[in-house]
Parts: sequence; structure tokens; C-alpha cells
Amino acid sequence: MVTAQEVKSLRDRTGVSMMQCKKALEESSGDIEQAIKILQKSGSKVADKKSGRTATEGYIGSYIHSNGKVGVLIEINCETDFVAKNEDFKELSHDLAMHIAASDPKYVSYEQIDPEEMKKKKEELAEEVKKENKPEDIAVKIVEGKVKKYFDEVCLMTQQYVKDPDLTVEHLIVKKIAKLGENIKISRFERFEI
Repeated sequence: MVTAQEVKSLRDRTGVSMMQCKKALEESSGDIEQAIKILQKSGSKVADKKSGRTATEGYIGSYIHSNGKVGVLIEINCETDFVAKNEDFKELSHDLAMHIAASDPKYVSYEQIDPEEMKKKKEELAEEVKKENKPEDIAVKIVEGKVKKYFDEVCLMTQQYVKDPDLTVEHLIVKKIAKLGENIKISRFERFEI
């Protein structure tokens, strides 16, 4: 039997509805860590279902660092005005703006990268690896890994979230989609630095 305290504890840790927390705890026989995994899986399924829906409403979030020398504006879209006015959604936009101020991404996602830039980076890294005199097949894998690592670090969605390094920004968005019940997209951002 799942207690109300266990449900509340899981809700405090995940932000998911009480009913979903109760179902996950029942399914996991009261194991909170297993219930969290169940909620993450169901959150991913919800996000996948919602990803095709149009997100035309939204919110412009901002963050100015305490020294006044770094600032960020970010446009985050959702499906309804109701969610756009929700405090969780506004907090997400602020947290992401703060993340951008700290991590300085260049793109929202891989889709925004100019193929020519990706090609140049791959050639540059291939030249570096060539100097190591590795066998050809190993060198190709090393270059692929370095290219992926570089672009993961400059794309917002694939960066480790600064407030919780166990999550990428993409996983944070998936969690918020599951919690708020609407598709969420980061349209664009601009980072200013003096």
C-alpha cells in the first residue's frame, strides 16, 4: 500500500501530478527510484506524442547576470496561452536563459548548424588526429567522436543542464512537456556580453 507521504515525496522530487506519482509507486511496489524511472519513461512517451503539435504561443524569458555584463533573451513556445502564463513555464524560460548565460551555446540544436561549418570542423579535427598516426579506421572513429563532442557542447539542447548535470537541456524540456501537458519548443535565443 502506497502512503500519501510517499506520493508527496515523489511529487516533490519530480514535479509530476499526484495521480501519476501514485500510479508509478504502485507499479514499482513503493520503490521511489524505480518510480522515478517509470515516470521518466512515461514522460518521454508523452513528449513524443506532443512533439508534432504546433507551438504558437509562448514567452520571452530573460536573465541579466549580477555583474550586468552578460544578458540573455530566449523565446520559448508552447501550445496555449494558459501554459505560457504558467509560473512553471516562466521559470523554465528564466532557468534556460541563466543556463545560456553560463554555457554560451551557439545554436539551439543540430538542425541550425550550417553543413559547411560542420564540414570545416570535421576537416580541422581530422588534421589534428592525422598527426597522432592512428590506423585509418580508428582515426575515423576518433574524428566522429570529437565532432559529436564539439557540437554537443555548442548546441543548447545537447548541453548538460547547469542546475542538474545529470540532465541535458533536451531531457529538461521533455520533463516539462510531461508535467505541463503541451509541446514546448525553444525557438531562438540571443546572448549579450560586454
